Amino acid sequence: MRFHFIEGLAGCVYAKEHGCTAVIVDALRASATAAMLLDAGATELLLVPDVETAFRAKEANSDALLYGERGGVPPEGFDYGNSPQDCAPAEGKRVIFTTTNGTALALEAYGAPEVLLGTTVNASALVNYVVEQDRDVVLIPAGKVSDSEYSAQEDWVAAASMGMLVDMEVDEGAAAYREWQHLISLDGVAKLFATAPHAEELRKVNLESDIAYCARRDLTKAVPQIVERNEFGLVVRNGHVS
Repeated sequence: MRFHFIEGLAGCVYAKEHGCTAVIVDALRASATAAMLLDAGATELLLVPDVETAFRAKEANSDALLYGERGGVPPEGFDYGNSPQDCAPAEGKRVIFTTTNGTALALEAYGAPEVLLGTTVNASALVNYVVEQDRDVVLIPAGKVSDSEYSAQEDWVAAASMGMLVDMEVDEGAAAYREWQHLISLDGVAKLFATAPHAEELRKVNLESDIAYCARRDLTKAVPQIVERNEFGLVVRNGHVS
């Protein structure tokens, strides 16, 4: 079993072509929100590609809640945004979820043997889960789907911090992984989240508290796992049973 660290769409392609488990690491904030929604007791998540599809899915699932963001904030008509701190209302509910990067990459990775969402808030549970499966894993720092040059600093930090939890051979992306390991040892996860370009974007829309929250380790044992695809998007349930 080996770990690979490959950013964005390239990571999704690699996972599908090489039969690896794909882990979408959108640390600020989709992976964290997905995990905390399941932790709060959401029955399942439906990851959809866009706002229009979210509203169509809502018409077919009238009791579901709409969570998501565009430009960091909830689209008009949504119940909640993409904050892992706003998940309590999801208890006992189905959640329709769309974000700019995390859900888009999950859709791109579909077709890999398994697709999970992971980050610092569920790091230990996710690593324990994939080790039990004994399949090569691609940790995919999300970055920006629309801009391959955008710094995915917090996503790499989260991915590297997960890799550091297990003594495993690293293949693709080994040099980048070692570099982020070194930076984590110097500055720590919280500081690297706080200084990421995306963190500044969240500050601009008054969501600064999400930055420190998303940097916290092991808040939940939930492991968001894609279990099927339907007409609207991807169905996600908790792959970890306490």
